[in-house]
Amino acid sequence: MVMRRAAVLLIALATDVGLAWLLWQVLAPGGWTAAKLTMAAAFAGTAPWTGLCAANGIIGFVLSVFRPPFPAHLPRGVADTDSRSLPRTAIAVTVRDEDMGRVLPALRRLLHGLDLAGAGDAFGLFILSDSQSGTDEERAVASFRAEDRNPARIRYRRRPSNIGFKAGNVMEFLDHAAHGYELMLTLDADSEMSAAAVLRLVRLMQVEPTLAVAQHLTVGLPASSAFPRLFQFGMRAGMRTWATGQAWWQGDEGPYWGHNAVVRIAPFRLHCRLPMLPGGRHILSHDQVEAVMLSSAGWGVRVIIDEEGSWEANPPALPEFLRRETRWVVGNMQYWHLLRLPGLRAVGRWQLVQAILLFIGAPLYLLFLFAAATAAATDAVSGYPAGWALALTGAWLGALYAPKLFGYAEVALSPDKHARYGGLGRFGVGLAIEIVFTLLLDAVSAVAKTGAMLRMALGGRIAWNGQNRSDRGVGWGEAIGLFWPQTVLGIVTFGTFAVGGWTATLWALPLAGGLLVSIPLCVLTADPRIGQWLRERQIAAVPEELSATPRGQPAPALALQDSD
Repeated sequence: MVMRRAAVLLIALATDVGLAWLLWQVLAPGGWTAAKLTMAAAFAGTAPWTGLCAANGIIGFVLSVFRPPFPAHLPRGVADTDSRSLPRTAIAVTVRDEDMGRVLPALRRLLHGLDLAGAGDAFGLFILSDSQSGTDEERAVASFRAEDRNPARIRYRRRPSNIGFKAGNVMEFLDHAAHGYELMLTLDADSEMSAAAVLRLVRLMQVEPTLAVAQHLTVGLPASSAFPRLFQFGMRAGMRTWATGQAWWQGDEGPYWGHNAVVRIAPFRLHCRLPMLPGGRHILSHDQVEAVMLSSAGWGVRVIIDEEGSWEANPPALPEFLRRETRWVVGNMQYWHLLRLPGLRAVGRWQLVQAILLFIGAPLYLLFLFAAATAAATDAVSGYPAGWALALTGAWLGALYAPKLFGYAEVALSPDKHARYGGLGRFGVGLAIEIVFTLLLDAVSAVAKTGAMLRMALGGRIAWNGQNRSDRGVGWGEAIGLFWPQTVLGIVTFGTFAVGGWTATLWALPLAGGLLVSIPLCVLTADPRIGQWLRERQIAAVPEELSATPRGQPAPALALQDSD
């Protein structure tokens, strides 16, 4: 692993040095000003994350193109393990004020699949609720339980208060109700897994007793709304490449994403009791901390690079997406307090730093942008060297989005893979639309995340509430109320760039164009007509959607997220 990690460091450094050289070519003419120095400082702050994106993207692409098919990555004997000798596994589903009509059907499909595989008796289902009121939940689960072939294997428990949030919910279950179970399958309310995928993970844990966590890649369920369709189309390409590269150099010191994973109960119960934060606060984003604590105790945490059989639903519209992002900002920024925990391995500490870098880049990105606008407006002598500025923008965005771009390239180079997306032409259309969507979205998201950090710094609190998972339209009034700050910032930013001339203004479009169109972006990506237009043309469709029945209806096991 030492040589692999050195290779990652070299690729990241080479990327950052190359980008710094391009930045020098842009800023050096005409001498240095306060605005230019600010640009350089902000750029330096984003360099670690940008370099890591490039390294994981390059390595992941090479491995994906030249490595053998997935089954070669499973230890010998995993697929041959007798279902009748499986370890007892608790399926733990955490819910909080959820629509059980959306949660329970996926669990029914999983239990049915396990029964068909002859493995159903090895599993027990536990629905762990932190809901404020459990009356409707209890009725729904009682009906669900009564319809099962073995009602005794399904249990429901609601806590009167959600102390410790989801992590506290799970640990309380392990302490009081998981006796007799060796493994735990963790699922969120929006999770879905196939029986084959679950059995693959359970069998892997069975033959590798030093693993504490095993998980597949989790991809988006087929979506009807435009926003999740486009988001998960790109996320799927990027995450596959990123995780492949990261697994190559992290090995069994990998991340844990908190759901769609199989966990070994004994080490998890022993090592994953989360410390309290200063002021007696509970840790919100628990999963990465649990992974670090397990790997530091000598247990393996492994990501299996396989997309088959593990899904989740994504936020249905831009407001829900940004609410989730700001919750994650709060959770990940708590990791500052954990970097000095005793006994952590170097890779574990880096994993926490990496989670911070994922979000700390947002204010630095905006700082770079606003400083660039100031420099464009005030440096009338040298202006921006247009050619160098264009090269910098292309290289910087190319490095930042390297996992996604290489993921797209991997699919495009393989006839079998792009056939699963409806052919190269349809795949290319989805790719082009998604890249524009991402450029617009990231600018809007950067303002929301920066605002969350500022509220935290000023002592404000951000609610960690339940989530809306149902498709919905967003009216113009709601969008204006939510995104007027981005719009005002966009007008001011482009007005400032315009003082520097049309070249500087065009240069800023891919970096800040989303600010100007944040309101229509929100409305249009939630408009059912746009989603229907994309669906009818199978644009940004995932393979699960295209493997539907001949008449275009979704496959029974994976219905499209319904529009309300």
